[in-house]
Amino acid sequence: MKSPRFGLCYDFRNPPDSGIANPDLYAAALDQMVWAEQLGLDQIWFTEHHFVDDGYLPSWVPVAAAAAARTSKIRFSTDICLLPFNNPVRLAEDLAILDNISNGRVEIGVGMGYAPHEFKGFGYRPPQRVSLMEEGLEVLQKCFSGEQFSFEGKRYKFEDVIITPGYVQEGGPPLWIAAMSSAGAKRAARFNTNFLPQGSRSETLDVWLAETKAAGRDPSDYRIGLIRSVLVTPGKERDWPDVRESERYRMRLYNRFFEESGEGLGGVEDQIPQTWIVGDVDKCVNDIVSFIQDTGITDIVSMAIPPGFHPDQMSDSIEAFATKVVPQVRARLA
Repeated sequence: MKSPRFGLCYDFRNPPDSGIANPDLYAAALDQMVWAEQLGLDQIWFTEHHFVDDGYLPSWVPVAAAAAARTSKIRFSTDICLLPFNNPVRLAEDLAILDNISNGRVEIGVGMGYAPHEFKGFGYRPPQRVSLMEEGLEVLQKCFSGEQFSFEGKRYKFEDVIITPGYVQEGGPPLWIAAMSSAGAKRAARFNTNFLPQGSRSETLDVWLAETKAAGRDPSDYRIGLIRSVLVTPGKERDWPDVRESERYRMRLYNRFFEESGEGLGGVEDQIPQTWIVGDVDKCVNDIVSFIQDTGITDIVSMAIPPGFHPDQMSDSIEAFATKVVPQVRARLA
């Protein structure tokens, strides 16, 4: 198993009644990302959705570039970038520039989306997402090769393409594929990428492990990532209620997406936990260590700013997470 990495995740959701101006939220979040590097965290992830009234981040590359220009060590990735809404050649060019700005600190996690209103907004039908995803992945990997190529599929046709400038990282940014189903897990194994499982463990993580082994590869050579938020506090009764209410706000949007799409509905007995870990340092350390040992997850990021919060409201928890919890987790796992 690869050494664990920890970080923060940003979606920039800003409820209309928050009282926080969007420029102020972005400025404070970027300051926080710089601080996260100073605290020793490994990575920043971004999520992507479109046409949401609270400003859910629709374009993560500009934010990653702004943060990359102000940092030197911390890495940047996504969970997830919605590949069907991104022309893969154009995305590959953006990633090449970001890889150069960051001097080789960019990764990319992709998924195919499920919210019907997003497909309508971009002029696609949801059934087209599988071919858009499959062809997009194939094209991205050709772009990352650094070689000139042509491609013709059902959705895309490209002739004599080579991405310039070249990538700092040989082979391009490390690629991750997200999955909420066995089909998605098999796709990640087939494209030989890192993995972002959600939902049923038996339908995602277990399938990916089996398929990777069946292909003659060692799963421990890959990274497995998840958003699992952590609130480090000695006063759960004082600090958790506001975060919990914000989390309920966050989940109402996803529940709406699930209802509209008919996906993700209903609980499963073997759900990979994504609930918040809340408590003092010792409890958070114990819970994270147990979670990693049970699942083999290598990369955990915590949502940095609950919707409606100012970034400063999470400073105490983030500092304790980075300087107390993470070092103890690393020591225990070592």
